[in-house]
Amino acid sequence: MRDARRPASAPLPVRPGDGPDADEASVGLIVRGVPRARPSQTAGEALRELHTGSFDCATDIPVLDGDVLVGLVPLEALLSADPRCPLGELAERTFASVSTDTDRERAAALAARLGTRTVAVLDGNDRFEGLIPPERLISVLFEEHEEDLARLGGSLARSSSAIEATVEAIPRRLWHRLPWLALGLAGAMLSAAIVASFEEELRAEVLLAFFLPAVVYMADAVGTQTETVVIRGMSLGVPIGRIAVRELLTGMIIGTLIAAAFFAFALVVWESTRVAAVVSLSLFVSTSLATAVAMSLPYMLARFGRDPAFGSGPLATVIQDLLSIAAYFAIAVALL
Repeated sequence: MRDARRPASAPLPVRPGDGPDADEASVGLIVRGVPRARPSQTAGEALRELHTGSFDCATDIPVLDGDVLVGLVPLEALLSADPRCPLGELAERTFASVSTDTDRERAAALAARLGTRTVAVLDGNDRFEGLIPPERLISVLFEEHEEDLARLGGSLARSSSAIEATVEAIPRRLWHRLPWLALGLAGAMLSAAIVASFEEELRAEVLLAFFLPAVVYMADAVGTQTETVVIRGMSLGVPIGRIAVRELLTGMIIGTLIAAAFFAFALVVWESTRVAAVVSLSLFVSTSLATAVAMSLPYMLARFGRDPAFGSGPLATVIQDLLSIAAYFAIAVALL
C-alpha cells in the first residue's frame, strides 16, 4: 500500500542528516533472492517455480512488467488460487515502497502504519530492487525503539549499545551517563547563581520562592511532551514546518490554561494579586519558551547531522530550566 499522500513514483522525503549510508538506509535491508513473476504467468506456473527454486524470502511474490513492479501476490493467495488464474489478476496493486536511500526506520514505520508485512525497494528510476521481509522490519522497529529510549534518557550515543546498556559493567554505565549528568550539574550551578542574584527580591517577597519549583516543573513537562512529538515526527520524515505552528499554538494554549488555573488558586489561598500575576505570567512564558526549545533544539541537531533524540533529556532540560528561572525573576522584578 503506497502512501496516498505521495505520487506513486516518489520516494519518501529525506530528513536532515539522512544519506545513502547502507547501515541506516533501506538498501541494507533488501532481500533480492525473492521469486519474480510476470503478469501473464499463471498461479500454477508460479507454484511450480516455488517448488523447484530456492529463495531467501517468499512471503509475497513480486509481479513485474520488465523491471517495474506491478503488484505483490501474498503467498496464501497464491496457494488458494485457481492454477489457471494469471498473477496479474491476483496481484495487489497497492503496496508499501521506498527508495534505496530511505532511512530504514521510516521504511519500517511506513509498513507499520499501512499494515503491510513487506516493503518493496525501488531504485531512483522506480525499478524493482527487492523486498524487505517482515523479520527485518520487526528487527528495525525494535532496535530503533531501544535507541530512542536510550537517547531520550541522555545515556547513550549509539543504537548498537542500547541493548548492551542493560547488562554492561558499572564503569561503562558511568561512562555513558556522567557526561550528560555533568552538563545537568553545570546547569544547576548556573541556576543557583541566577537565583542568588535575585536575593533581595526573594527577601522582599518570600512567596516567590514557594512557586519556583512549580514553574520549572511545568515548563519541563510541557517541553517533554513537545520533544516526543517533534522527535518522532522528524524520525518519520515529517517536515518541521508541519509541526512548528501547531506545537507552538498548543504550548501557548496550555500555558494560558495553566496560568489561569493557578491565578484563581493563588488568589483564594494566598490572597496576593501581585504574586498570583507574577507566577501566572511566568507559567505562560516558561511553557511557551519550553515548547520553542523542544522544537528548535532537535531540529538544529538534525541540521548538523546528529540524531534529533539528543535534543531531549538532560540537554533540553538544562536549557528549559535556565530560561524558566530567568523569566520568572525578570517578571517578578517588573511587576513587584
